[in-house]
Amino acid sequence: MGRASVHDIERRSMAVLAGRCDLSALPPLTRAVTERVVHSAADLRYVEDLVLDEAALRRGWQALADGAPIVADSRMVAAGVTSTDVQVPIADPAVAPEAARTGDTRSATAIRLVAERVGPGAVWVIGNAPTALEAVLVHARDPALVVGLPVGFIGAVEAKAALRASGLPAVSNRSELGGSPVAAAAVNALLYTASPAAPSRHLETAPEEPTRE
Repeated sequence: MGRASVHDIERRSMAVLAGRCDLSALPPLTRAVTERVVHSAADLRYVEDLVLDEAALRRGWQALADGAPIVADSRMVAAGVTSTDVQVPIADPAVAPEAARTGDTRSATAIRLVAERVGPGAVWVIGNAPTALEAVLVHARDPALVVGLPVGFIGAVEAKAALRASGLPAVSNRSELGGSPVAAAAVNALLYTASPAAPSRHLETAPEEPTRE
Protein backbone atom coordinates (compact mmCIF):
# COMPACT_ATOMS: atom_id res chain seq x y z
CA MET A 1 0.00 0.00 0.00
CA GLY A 2 1.44 3.40 -0.98
CA ARG A 3 2.30 6.12 1.49
CA ALA A 4 -0.42 8.77 1.87
CA SER A 5 0.49 12.27 0.73
CA VAL A 6 0.89 15.09 3.20
CA HIS A 7 -2.23 16.80 1.93
CA ASP A 8 -4.27 13.61 2.28
CA ILE A 9 -3.12 13.24 5.88
CA GLU A 10 -4.07 16.85 6.59
CA ARG A 11 -7.51 16.43 5.05
CA ARG A 12 -8.13 13.31 7.10
CA SER A 13 -6.90 15.10 10.24
CA MET A 14 -9.28 17.96 9.56
CA ALA A 15 -12.14 15.53 9.16
CA VAL A 16 -11.32 14.06 12.58
CA LEU A 17 -11.19 17.55 14.09
CA ALA A 18 -14.52 18.51 12.52
CA GLY A 19 -16.08 15.36 13.92
CA ARG A 20 -14.88 16.10 17.43
CA CYS A 21 -15.41 19.85 17.63
CA ASP A 22 -17.62 22.21 15.63
CA LEU A 23 -15.72 25.45 15.00
CA SER A 24 -17.97 26.70 12.22
CA ALA A 25 -19.47 29.51 14.33
CA LEU A 26 -16.09 31.16 14.94
CA PRO A 27 -15.08 34.27 12.94
CA PRO A 28 -12.98 33.35 9.88
CA LEU A 29 -9.46 34.10 11.09
CA THR A 30 -10.19 32.94 14.63
CA ARG A 31 -11.38 29.66 13.15
CA ALA A 32 -8.35 29.36 10.88
CA VAL A 33 -5.90 29.90 13.73
CA THR A 34 -7.76 27.58 16.08
CA GLU A 35 -7.96 24.81 13.50
CA ARG A 36 -4.30 24.95 12.59
CA VAL A 37 -3.08 25.19 16.21
CA VAL A 38 -5.24 22.24 17.26
CA HIS A 39 -4.09 20.32 14.19
CA SER A 40 -0.42 21.03 14.88
CA ALA A 41 -0.61 19.72 18.45
CA ALA A 42 -3.43 17.17 18.11
CA ASP A 43 -4.74 18.79 21.28
CA LEU A 44 -8.36 19.91 21.56
CA ARG A 45 -7.62 21.79 24.77
CA TYR A 46 -6.52 24.72 22.62
CA VAL A 47 -10.12 25.31 21.54
CA GLU A 48 -10.85 26.71 25.00
CA ASP A 49 -7.32 27.77 25.90
CA LEU A 50 -6.54 30.15 23.04
CA VAL A 51 -7.32 33.85 23.45
CA LEU A 52 -8.00 35.32 20.01
CA ASP A 53 -9.41 38.61 18.75
CA GLU A 54 -10.62 38.82 15.16
CA ALA A 55 -9.64 42.49 14.75
CA ALA A 56 -6.09 41.76 15.94
CA LEU A 57 -5.88 38.78 13.59
CA ARG A 58 -7.05 40.95 10.70
CA ARG A 59 -4.30 43.44 11.48
CA GLY A 60 -1.74 40.63 11.53
CA TRP A 61 -3.12 39.13 8.33
CA GLN A 62 -2.87 42.46 6.53
CA ALA A 63 0.67 43.06 7.78
CA LEU A 64 1.76 39.65 6.53
CA ALA A 65 0.02 40.23 3.20
CA ASP A 66 1.95 43.50 2.90
CA GLY A 67 5.27 41.77 3.57
CA ALA A 68 5.86 42.82 7.17
CA PRO A 69 8.97 41.36 8.80
CA ILE A 70 8.47 38.33 11.02
CA VAL A 71 10.72 37.96 14.08
CA ALA A 72 10.85 34.68 16.00
CA ASP A 73 12.46 33.72 19.27
CA SER A 74 13.81 30.36 18.07
CA ARG A 75 14.99 28.49 15.01
CA MET A 76 12.22 25.95 15.61
CA VAL A 77 9.56 28.62 15.15
CA ALA A 78 11.26 29.85 11.99
CA ALA A 79 11.52 26.31 10.61
CA GLY A 80 7.78 25.83 11.11
CA VAL A 81 6.82 28.92 9.12
CA THR A 82 7.08 27.37 5.69
CA SER A 83 6.22 30.04 3.14
CA THR A 84 8.30 33.13 3.99
CA ASP A 85 11.52 34.28 5.63
CA VAL A 86 11.69 34.72 9.39
CA GLN A 87 14.31 36.62 11.36
CA VAL A 88 15.85 34.67 14.27
CA PRO A 89 17.89 37.19 16.27
CA ILE A 90 19.15 34.65 18.82
CA ALA A 91 21.44 33.36 16.04
CA ASP A 92 23.28 36.71 16.02
CA PRO A 93 26.82 36.17 17.39
CA ALA A 94 26.53 39.43 19.32
CA VAL A 95 23.80 38.02 21.53
CA ALA A 96 25.78 35.70 23.80
CA PRO A 97 28.44 38.23 24.87
CA GLU A 98 25.82 40.92 25.38
CA ALA A 99 23.72 38.58 27.51
CA ALA A 100 26.79 37.72 29.59
CA ARG A 101 27.50 41.40 30.06
CA THR A 102 23.98 42.33 31.19
CA GLY A 103 22.93 39.13 32.94
CA ASP A 104 19.76 38.87 30.84
CA THR A 105 18.76 35.66 29.09
CA ARG A 106 19.97 35.23 25.54
CA SER A 107 16.35 35.14 24.36
CA ALA A 108 15.54 38.49 25.95
CA THR A 109 18.81 40.00 24.77
CA ALA A 110 18.18 38.88 21.20
CA ILE A 111 14.75 40.52 21.18
CA ARG A 112 16.15 43.76 22.60
CA LEU A 113 18.92 43.93 20.02
CA VAL A 114 16.71 43.17 17.03
CA ALA A 115 14.05 45.62 18.19
CA GLU A 116 16.58 48.39 17.66
CA ARG A 117 16.68 47.45 13.96
CA VAL A 118 13.11 46.33 13.27
CA GLY A 119 10.72 49.19 12.80
CA PRO A 120 7.04 49.40 13.64
CA GLY A 121 4.57 46.99 12.11
CA ALA A 122 6.48 43.72 12.53
CA VAL A 123 4.92 40.39 13.48
CA TRP A 124 6.61 38.92 16.56
CA VAL A 125 6.34 35.18 17.18
CA ILE A 126 7.30 33.72 20.55
CA GLY A 127 6.93 29.98 21.06
CA ASN A 128 9.79 29.07 23.34
CA ALA A 129 11.00 31.62 25.89
CA PRO A 130 8.77 33.60 28.27
CA THR A 131 11.62 36.08 28.74
CA ALA A 132 11.57 36.76 25.01
CA LEU A 133 7.88 37.63 25.23
CA GLU A 134 8.57 39.91 28.19
CA ALA A 135 11.24 41.65 26.11
CA VAL A 136 8.83 42.12 23.20
CA LEU A 137 6.44 43.93 25.53
CA VAL A 138 9.22 46.33 26.54
CA HIS A 139 11.12 46.85 23.30
CA ALA A 140 8.92 46.15 20.25
CA ARG A 141 7.63 49.29 18.54
CA ASP A 142 3.97 49.24 17.49
CA PRO A 143 3.84 45.58 16.48
CA ALA A 144 1.24 44.50 13.96
CA LEU A 145 0.72 41.29 15.93
CA VAL A 146 2.40 39.45 18.78
CA VAL A 147 1.97 35.69 18.70
CA GLY A 148 2.78 34.91 22.32
CA LEU A 149 2.59 31.16 22.89
CA PRO A 150 5.67 30.26 24.97
CA VAL A 151 5.53 26.92 26.75
CA GLY A 152 6.61 26.08 30.27
CA PHE A 153 5.87 25.91 33.96
CA ILE A 154 8.00 28.93 34.90
CA GLY A 155 6.99 32.36 33.65
CA ALA A 156 4.93 31.33 30.63
CA VAL A 157 1.48 31.91 32.09
CA GLU A 158 2.55 35.23 33.57
CA ALA A 159 4.19 36.46 30.36
CA LYS A 160 1.09 35.62 28.34
CA ALA A 161 -1.15 37.35 30.87
CA ALA A 162 1.07 40.42 30.62
CA LEU A 163 0.73 40.33 26.84
CA ARG A 164 -3.06 40.34 27.10
CA ALA A 165 -2.96 43.15 29.66
CA SER A 166 -0.73 45.24 27.39
CA GLY A 167 -3.49 45.89 24.88
CA LEU A 168 -1.23 44.93 21.95
CA PRO A 169 -2.81 42.95 19.09
CA ALA A 170 -2.07 39.42 20.19
CA VAL A 171 -2.51 35.69 19.97
CA SER A 172 -2.08 33.99 23.33
CA ASN A 173 -3.35 31.21 25.54
CA ARG A 174 -4.09 30.99 29.25
CA SER A 175 -2.23 27.85 30.32
CA GLU A 176 1.33 26.52 30.35
CA LEU A 177 0.66 24.92 26.96
CA GLY A 178 2.39 26.36 23.92
CA GLY A 179 5.62 25.85 22.06
CA SER A 180 7.33 26.52 18.76
CA PRO A 181 5.07 24.28 16.61
CA VAL A 182 1.86 25.94 17.77
CA ALA A 183 3.32 29.45 17.46
CA ALA A 184 4.39 28.66 13.90
CA ALA A 185 0.97 27.15 13.22
CA ALA A 186 -0.77 30.37 14.23
CA VAL A 187 1.34 32.35 11.77
CA ASN A 188 0.82 29.78 9.02
CA ALA A 189 -2.93 30.01 9.50
CA LEU A 190 -2.78 33.70 8.62
CA LEU A 191 -0.31 33.24 5.77
CA TYR A 192 -2.40 30.50 4.18
CA THR A 193 -5.77 32.26 4.43
CA ALA A 194 -6.49 33.93 1.10
CA SER A 195 -9.05 36.36 2.51
CA PRO A 196 -9.98 37.26 6.09
CA ALA A 197 -13.58 37.85 5.06
CA ALA A 198 -14.66 34.23 4.62
CA PRO A 199 -13.81 30.82 6.09
CA SER A 200 -10.89 29.16 4.36
CA ARG A 201 -10.05 25.49 4.02
CA HIS A 202 -6.46 26.55 4.43
CA LEU A 203 -5.15 23.10 5.31
CA GLU A 204 -6.20 21.80 1.91
CA THR A 205 -4.32 24.47 -0.06
CA ALA A 206 -1.27 25.22 2.10
CA PRO A 207 2.26 24.35 0.99
CA GLU A 208 3.38 20.97 2.22
CA GLU A 209 4.79 20.78 5.74
CA PRO A 210 6.43 18.01 7.78
CA THR A 211 3.80 15.88 9.45
CA ARG A 212 3.49 13.05 11.92
CA GLU A 213 3.11 9.59 10.38
